[in-house]
Amino acid sequence: MLVKIYGSALFGIEATTITVEVNIDKGIGYHLVGLPDNAVKESSYRITAALNNNSYKLPGKKIIINMAPADIRKEGAAYDLTLAIGILTASNQIMSHNINDYIIMGELSLDGSLQPIKGALPIAIKAREEGFKHFILPKENANEAAIVNDLEVLGVTNIMEVIHHFNGDKLIEPTVVDTRAEFYKHINFPEFDFSDVKGQESIKRCMEIAAAGGHNIILIGPPGSGKTMLAKRLPSILPPMTLHEALETTKIHSVVGKTKNNGLLYQRPFRSPHHTI
Repeated sequence: MLVKIYGSALFGIEATTITVEVNIDKGIGYHLVGLPDNAVKESSYRITAALNNNSYKLPGKKIIINMAPADIRKEGAAYDLTLAIGILTASNQIMSHNINDYIIMGELSLDGSLQPIKGALPIAIKAREEGFKHFILPKENANEAAIVNDLEVLGVTNIMEVIHHFNGDKLIEPTVVDTRAEFYKHINFPEFDFSDVKGQESIKRCMEIAAAGGHNIILIGPPGSGKTMLAKRLPSILPPMTLHEALETTKIHSVVGKTKNNGLLYQRPFRSPHHTI
């Protein structure tokens, strides 16, 4: 039986939809094609263990999986859940009447639990653009993906939740976030506030001028004099980010896996690279 499941690949801060075609036929063997990297190729071991530990199994037949478009390199372990659900669907172990409406992504542990993925926000934006209705992904990334409206985001912690959802036994509760309300609620409460700094009047005056005029500033002084403390608090006197800037910043942080459970980034980010960089 041939089925098609949909995932997504990241290129820079943009996502591209990947069609995972799973065909199960007479014979024996597991063949994964479509330019997968080593992490994707190793998914068969994680999928086999995860299914065995949850009373399901990899069918003992010839399994051919194609990840299209085949000329784009597929990287990372985030396709584990996509491939696993495709195999279960193609082998008639779960129902699949509306599975084409879903984007499915997630990294499997050997016990069937899910690890967070990178780039949930760009993937959700692309899914909405292409008309998908649902996005299944790890629970840790649900708040981030739920920033995108008109897309039902379903955060899960285990592959069994996905199986029960498609079989109709227990539907996954969607994650709902009012992006604008959350953004304006947090925008005026920075983690590090410039008003925390006591004294240092001349330096504070210089930093206010630099912030107002968009100038560079270099801080020189002995350890413990307050250079890093002042620099960390500079974003709190810059104009607050617009919602568009916040979305763009969150996309960048999402791709490198820096968002955790935060969802939308409300404050301008501060980076502290070592001087030897």
